[in-house]
Amino acid sequence: MSLRASTRRIIRQGLLGLLATQVAAVASLMGADRLRRLLRGRRTPELEPSRPVSHAIGDGSIATTYTYGEILFEDMLAAIEGAQRRILLETYIIKGDETGRRFKQALIDAANRGVDVHVIYDQFANLVVRPSFLAFPAPVHVLRYPLFSSWKLLSPRHLGRDHRKILVVDDEVAYVGGYNIGASYATEWRDTHLRIEGPAVWDLDNAFVDFWNTHPRRQTDRIAQLPSAGWRPQIRAHRNVPRQLMYPIRGMYLEAIDRAHLSIDITAAYFIPDRDILEALLEARLRDVRVRIIVPKVSNHVVTDWLSRGFYGRLLRAGVEIHRYADHMVHAKTATIDGEWTTIGTANIDRLSLLGNYEINLEILDRGLARGMEQIFADDCAKCEQLSLEEWMQRPALARVYEAILKPLAPLL
Repeated sequence: MSLRASTRRIIRQGLLGLLATQVAAVASLMGADRLRRLLRGRRTPELEPSRPVSHAIGDGSIATTYTYGEILFEDMLAAIEGAQRRILLETYIIKGDETGRRFKQALIDAANRGVDVHVIYDQFANLVVRPSFLAFPAPVHVLRYPLFSSWKLLSPRHLGRDHRKILVVDDEVAYVGGYNIGASYATEWRDTHLRIEGPAVWDLDNAFVDFWNTHPRRQTDRIAQLPSAGWRPQIRAHRNVPRQLMYPIRGMYLEAIDRAHLSIDITAAYFIPDRDILEALLEARLRDVRVRIIVPKVSNHVVTDWLSRGFYGRLLRAGVEIHRYADHMVHAKTATIDGEWTTIGTANIDRLSLLGNYEINLEILDRGLARGMEQIFADDCAKCEQLSLEEWMQRPALARVYEAILKPLAPLL
């Protein structure tokens, strides 16, 4: 056997061995997580309710932040029940539980009274939901984002999921943020959503209409587009559109982090930054910017938790504060910088969101809203356990082994 062939064989065997080790590591982590959940019991303690807070934005819009799902869902349902002309609902997940049934019935009732109702949901995210629940009667127009959007399975234009969560009612009020629709999200998950009234509704309305009208699987008439709302710089919607290879949310984050001179507060359900975002955060610390990150101590995706841990060492050594939300799943996708700049939306800080999925984030320049988000961040920090560098360096050797095995998977997620 030639040296070249022997080298290729050794490399191939090494890669297969690493893959087998990674599969075993993932399987063991998922098994341990499942056992932990069984021992803990099925019911998660409910969050303490929090009231929504409203802020007037300079462009004439009103922005209201929600951090408690049950109140958000009641307001969304009230908006649907009061709709007179048009409802646009896009969600990644809609559970077939009591909360999901209430939304479904409210949409059907609206369609039956003559409201033009359009619904988009992601098929992959709802595979565990009964197909009969996801069947809407004819008055409701439905677009199911398919499990496979093209036969070109490896094309980046067709790999992303529809991870957006948007509700627009009568082109007058709109909601966007991290909340999916389901009973557990109402009281057990800590998330953030935003309600918009006023000129900025156009951005979310237009995002839904563009997705619907340009989707190749659309079998209904086009949706009429609203006249342009003009240029209003206080609120901008950034949309990741894999079909067009457009991913502006990542650029938005990088630009905002590079501008920071006082503080960066990030809440991330799944924090797996790419090299550029990681380096931008470390550079901010070199400028003496205070950088704080809230992540779940234990999320609903245990492998993601372990991939995120692979970045903790560099961050902590640079002086970045890592706060781990202890008792509930924190699912928010928000950031506030320098008490002026805020983003709230659907994109996580990972490759799937920033360079893969259909996502939407609002970028808002408003001191009042930023102060409100800083207070929410402070309240969340009070419920967190701050991770120290000393504690991190004392983690068990087995944990280090798992981190090393899984680290090559980070670019995939």
